[in-house]
Amino acid sequence: MQELIRRRTAAGFIARRHELRLYRDNLDTAPDDDRHRFLFHVHGDAGVGKSSLVRELIRIARDRGALTAYADESAGSVPEVMADIAEQFARQGRTLKSLERALAAYRERSHEAVVAVGDPSGASAGGPSASGPSTRGPSAGGPSAGGPSAGSVAVARIGLAGIGAVVPGAGAVTGALDPAQLAQGAERFRDLIAARFRNHEDVRLVLEPERALTPVLLSELADAADDAPWIALFFDTYERTAPFLDAWLHDVMTTDRHGPLPGNVVVTLAGQRPLDPARWEGALAYVADLPLREFTEAEARELLTARGVTDEPVVREMLRLSGGLPVLVSTLAGSAPEGRGLEGIDDPSATAVDRFLKWERDPVRRAAALACALPRRLDGEVARVALADVSQEGHAELYAWLRTLPFVTERRGVTRYHDVVRAPMLRQQLNSAFREATSGHARLASAFGAWREERARELSGDVYGRPWLWPDWVALRVEELYHRLCAAPRAALAEVLRDGVDACRAEVAAAREWARAVADAGQDSASHDAEAAELTDLGGELLALLEDDRQGPIEALTLLLSRSELDQEGRVAAYNARGYHHFITRRPDLAFADHERALAVDPQDPWGHHGLAILRRAAGDFEQALHHLDRAGELTGPDEEWVLRERGDTYRRMGRHEEALRDLDRAHALAPREPKSLASRAQTYFLLGRAHEALEDFDRAVSLWPDYRWALVRRAHVRSVLGDVDGALADLDRAEEADPAEPTVVGERGDVHRFAGQYEEAIAAYDRALGMDAGYAWAWGSRALANEGLGRTAAAIADLERALEVKPDYEWARQQLDRLRGEPGETGEPGETGEPGRSPNPG
Repeated sequence: MQELIRRRTAAGFIARRHELRLYRDNLDTAPDDDRHRFLFHVHGDAGVGKSSLVRELIRIARDRGALTAYADESAGSVPEVMADIAEQFARQGRTLKSLERALAAYRERSHEAVVAVGDPSGASAGGPSASGPSTRGPSAGGPSAGGPSAGSVAVARIGLAGIGAVVPGAGAVTGALDPAQLAQGAERFRDLIAARFRNHEDVRLVLEPERALTPVLLSELADAADDAPWIALFFDTYERTAPFLDAWLHDVMTTDRHGPLPGNVVVTLAGQRPLDPARWEGALAYVADLPLREFTEAEARELLTARGVTDEPVVREMLRLSGGLPVLVSTLAGSAPEGRGLEGIDDPSATAVDRFLKWERDPVRRAAALACALPRRLDGEVARVALADVSQEGHAELYAWLRTLPFVTERRGVTRYHDVVRAPMLRQQLNSAFREATSGHARLASAFGAWREERARELSGDVYGRPWLWPDWVALRVEELYHRLCAAPRAALAEVLRDGVDACRAEVAAAREWARAVADAGQDSASHDAEAAELTDLGGELLALLEDDRQGPIEALTLLLSRSELDQEGRVAAYNARGYHHFITRRPDLAFADHERALAVDPQDPWGHHGLAILRRAAGDFEQALHHLDRAGELTGPDEEWVLRERGDTYRRMGRHEEALRDLDRAHALAPREPKSLASRAQTYFLLGRAHEALEDFDRAVSLWPDYRWALVRRAHVRSVLGDVDGALADLDRAEEADPAEPTVVGERGDVHRFAGQYEEAIAAYDRALGMDAGYAWAWGSRALANEGLGRTAAAIADLERALEVKPDYEWARQQLDRLRGEPGETGEPGETGEPGRSPNPG
């Protein structure tokens, strides 16, 4: 029956003949023919019929004997997409057993991680503690040890995206974060799963599911490709899934990072935007670009005729109301009972909404359809709130009816109106029932606020205390803010801007969600035109700025600081947040200025002092760093873990190891499962000559945070000194896997080989590190020692001269150069003050 229905539906498919012919001809062209295209990209505005075309392409592929799979925005992560592929292939008689087993293991481990997150007893939690006195200010991370490293940002994103696969409602939210993966939460997440799992492969499966599962998928596709003429994969609503799918799909199709992809795989994408030219450079050689536009009048008339709509006044009105958008043409055509004309066709006030619902005589249903257009996304609970003014009962039945409407789509419990239908419905309500619409938005805002608070209570044991890092909390908060702005934009704007500061400080993906809510509220607002236009412009400008992962948060915070609605607390937080981003993008002068601005606004702000302390320490001004940390401690209290830890780090870098140990012991006593204080104490032990105690603390830190790059690198050094070369290299393998682009990790590998007398291997590692960063003076100095070990004195001298070129004040290199030239001087390792050190300090 399903196949007969598909064929009858296909027989009525109108237009898009050019696109259909291209796809059909492509399946008649061998993959090794230069005319063959491996990727089809359908793109165009909402309502132009992308999904309808995709459905027809799927039918064509199946007619050619292809195995097919389809995914859209209901898949919130790459593992969910893989699960969809496996499920749909199984229905076509091709079971992907290895992938299904791997996905089952992934779900099981992820479920255990979810249990760890929600364990109220703290038995599986209790990791790094929340830093700072409130959830509103920046985290204790600031621009230093309390903040996330680049590796922790990536791992948090991947790890929490994994959890999204098994937390109801969290997947789509997490996936939309571009992938792009949830900065400050990494330490907590790692802590929880490290306590839950002892097997590193299990930890990796949860934290990096794409890397673990993709080779399995490709192996299964290779086997399937031997038995099917084509494998056709379709990814719809790509504008929503691209943030997590685009980079992965590009890697799968154009690199061998995960393994080979069979040549008879054809991928189709359908979204609103063209392909990213920076990523898909050179795509013309293998991509068929299919931009879609509105129907021409001839195409629209053809569809209406096929649906039995031939009365000319009716056709003209439908053409006018639809504007040629296929979804509206189809909706209007399907809504007209056979043989009945459009009553009131000449009424100039007729709108698209009237036509969508013209033959629905039940006033309650009509009102329900309009009321449920207010929220951006629906489920049963949201619909119940939206329908409160429509009916006191029967909400479930009304929601069930809504889901049958042709312009309403649903996937995995989330229901949405098509944008081109929702927009005129919203305008209809604002024009005819302004107060009811305002009341509905206010009621929805209160409901989302209550759900958000409930979720926050459930997560109250989470050590971060920064809810803008929790994807499911963010999803509720942005809907709450959206409805507050729609109901009363001027009254809500100050609160919304304050939230934007926290979102920009926490994670660029969360900031984008927040900015999208602002822009959408401007378009949908129950406000005066000027207020709506202001919100639309603000949201659009913020979204444009936040496209840049690196500079975007800085520019967005600058824009927020220019707004008069931002209160004093918000301005202080914005300066500190911008200072943090300046620090991590290596602009210390700008960071200094911002933290000083924060203190000028509020001299009692501990985070301004914290930021200045970290900056002073990085500049080698340790006394001033201690001064600011002491001041922060006065403001937060004497027993603040992050203050003690940062002060201990500072003493250690000053070479005052006993004082460092005193503060780090106190910090550890306050937060026994904080890996950063353990790692810093381990390094202090090592500098005091207590290598075995250092190794114990490093072991504990890594057990709490399995991919803590700094601890892994430092532990490798300790293991090397203790003669465990294999253990040291294994640590460096893990560190490099966590952050492949970090030259200090590769440089440390060179030292391990050099200490073991393996000079050629050492030089190869130093060369690789210098290829990543030619200005890495320490690696030039270390390579000089390796060259000296091989008797290559001239090469060693050249390396030291190069080290001094890139760092003229590198005193150690100057001493070594004098020694090799026969002049008096000291010897030693190419480290910095007091440390045989290599790498950045913890955090």
